[in-house]
Amino acid sequence: MSERNETLDQLLRHMAWANAALFKQLASLPDAALGHTAPGSEWSVGAIAHHLVTAAENYAQRLHGEPRAPKREVPTDVAGISELRAALATADAKLRKAAGLGGEEILRWTSFNGEAMAFPRWVLVNQSVHHATEHRAQIAGALAANGIRSVDLDAIDVWSLHDEHVTAEE
Repeated sequence: MSERNETLDQLLRHMAWANAALFKQLASLPDAALGHTAPGSEWSVGAIAHHLVTAAENYAQRLHGEPRAPKREVPTDVAGISELRAALATADAKLRKAAGLGGEEILRWTSFNGEAMAFPRWVLVNQSVHHATEHRAQIAGALAANGIRSVDLDAIDVWSLHDEHVTAEE
């Protein structure tokens, strides 16, 4: 294992913090909100949340050479969101642990479609962060399109994490 990269760890720390905040907010919504979609999209809030979590698990497992997580159902209620929230916390912790592994190592796996894949570890770490950010925004957009504005992306941006961290130190 190589030396911990503090900058990379902070990037992954923000992702985990923002993911946790989003799923906490999702758990407070009525079950019907999980079925909401954005105009022109067939992906519901529940389906996007499910995809965000299963992808995070798969990125984390690939980074550590572990097998894929078992399949789970798309959530239709708060209990399903709570299950996803716990799985995401585990995946995000594994992703942060990957910050200490060699970024240039080529990882190999077979995609869901049976295609042989090979990428340096840094590509998966990078993708995990951008993937989560994209889907947090899609969830917020789908909810907003249906009149639910409780997911405030500005409240879970990197500036907010920094401010929370500075405040906690004072």
